[in-house]
Amino acid sequence: MTQQFYVSPEQLMKDRADFARKGIARGRSVVVLTCREGIALVAENPSPSLHKLSEIYDRIGFAAVGKYNEFESLRQAGIRFADVRGYSYSREDVSARGLASVYAQSLGSVFTTEGKPFEVELAVAEVGEEPYSDHLYRLNFDGSIADESNYTVMGGQAETVNEALSRTWNQDADFASAIRTAVKALSATRSADGSGNAREALGAGLLEVAVLDRDPLSTRGTVRAFRRINTVELDRLLSGAEGD
Repeated sequence: MTQQFYVSPEQLMKDRADFARKGIARGRSVVVLTCREGIALVAENPSPSLHKLSEIYDRIGFAAVGKYNEFESLRQAGIRFADVRGYSYSREDVSARGLASVYAQSLGSVFTTEGKPFEVELAVAEVGEEPYSDHLYRLNFDGSIADESNYTVMGGQAETVNEALSRTWNQDADFASAIRTAVKALSATRSADGSGNAREALGAGLLEVAVLDRDPLSTRGTVRAFRRINTVELDRLLSGAEGD
């Protein structure tokens, strides 16, 4: 009779966590940061169609790193949850906190009961009418939630990007300045190669950028705060920074 090997629950959870962390670290970084005009979402992503950033509801955005098929299924589930809740009750009843709680339950359940954890990290951002009313939640692969303030960094060399942001983030910045700040922080991970030569900074073709506008009704005539920054607009924004 074959004897099964015993693995302690502590070791099993540790192995799952290490597996998920390694998968997430292989992905490219994403930055979500608040500013005077709203919330900017900036991801290193060369794909024009496989998005890491998305709208969930009127004033709520979604950002993710990790395995695309896994966070895409979570994104779609979040949209369905928001639509049903907004239709059944009121649009004001759809909040980033409620979505974060649903995502936490799903991620926690997969982490503890399934054969493999999701290799993803998520951020759910809700823009308020004033900067102090913004909400930013970061969700880990095991379902843990962090209520972030100011900004959050996920995936890739997150520590390096986070360190760069800690020196340059400014609450009073407009969208253009906030996006340039995020791009510079993301570029810090590729600032030099092994020989000490500077590498080229991230260009518009390697980035995916979106914003949650604090007052979209007056600026764009719509209640939906989410807007993607296309490559042409982003290239002009980054080129303008070089000319300053």
